[in-house]
Amino acid sequence: MTEILFYHLEQRPLEAVLPILLEKTLERGWRATIELGTDEAVNELDTKLWTYSEESFLPHGRGDAEQAQDLPVALVSDNSNPNEAQLRFFAKGAVPSADGDYQRLVFLFDGHDPEMVTAARKSWKELSGKHELTYWQQEPNGKWVKKA
Repeated sequence: MTEILFYHLEQRPLEAVLPILLEKTLERGWRATIELGTDEAVNELDTKLWTYSEESFLPHGRGDAEQAQDLPVALVSDNSNPNEAQLRFFAKGAVPSADGDYQRLVFLFDGHDPEMVTAARKSWKELSGKHELTYWQQEPNGKWVKKA
């Protein structure tokens, strides 16, 4: 049974939260694929991951690039898994599906976007009972609290 985590972003944007989660993923020795809703979102996140911190570097690239199979973090706008990742993130219009052989799926959704909140609720209902689901909400101080 795949573990699926729902992260409700309210205090900090995806671009601030995702790099921290990716660093933890890489520390575990896992590879990650990040599915985004559009190619434009892939390009935007690609740029932001290169510049998110002066003290840190996240090795990543587009999943359609040559040598994508060697990437620790691959960015895609489809359901491919070019780097045979153990963990898959969904954000910016991509919603989770339990397709693929992953140890963990993570759905990051913007709590200020009514469409994404609705999509998260729908995904929760569809995946509930079939997988182990957890729901995380961010407190004003930035700390994540498991709510379900």
